[in-house]
Amino acid sequence: MKILALDTATELCSAALWIDGACRTREDARSRGSGELILGMIEALLAESELALGALDAVAFGRGPGGFTGVRIAVAVAQGLGFAAGLPLLPVSDLRALAHQALSCEGAPARALICQDARMAQVYWACYERVAGDAGARQLTEARSAEALDFPERVRLPPAWADTGRAVCGAGSGFGVYAALDALPGVALAPVFADLRPRAREIAELAAQDGLSCAVAPEAAQPVYLRDEVAALPSRN
Repeated sequence: MKILALDTATELCSAALWIDGACRTREDARSRGSGELILGMIEALLAESELALGALDAVAFGRGPGGFTGVRIAVAVAQGLGFAAGLPLLPVSDLRALAHQALSCEGAPARALICQDARMAQVYWACYERVAGDAGARQLTEARSAEALDFPERVRLPPAWADTGRAVCGAGSGFGVYAALDALPGVALAPVFADLRPRAREIAELAAQDGLSCAVAPEAAQPVYLRDEVAALPSRN
């Protein structure tokens, strides 16, 4: 399968080209200009592999949650590529992509709490677990909670994870911002990968695992913000 993947949901702008398990990538950390940057990355990856856009099977993209502008850029670029070449799109959760990366790190346990800084004193968060894939396949990363937006002190692990004695790691920018995540009741997270960000590499791999059965038409691609209202401050009530 040939998949072009892209992500601009955070300050880490990235693109990846997945060809039957081999993956080329481009990454750059910038606070602005992701739209122009991601297009250059995509062009370079296709040129290196001597592939035309129409030779791909699908375009995968990080559909959020993440920064409003960044998520909109990812959806718009993916839609433009899909319409231009008649390709289906594969939306991938940025939280799941970050979990997939964290759970692949050396020393990581099989469970992860992902917390991305959502600004306004809140985090985007969800829990994930590494499970065995089919013979010869890499690990699968499956959700164990719904994606949520909330204040750090309200984050909780799934009840099924309670009192099992199994370790849980943490990952995401939220851990570098909110001290409350280091003091969640009944939780001792280790290790914590606060510097990790979602990347196109994991988005490509997860899209390949999910397969074309999860694809949508370009016009059906939608961003996932979790926060619908950005003008008003959130309330803890």
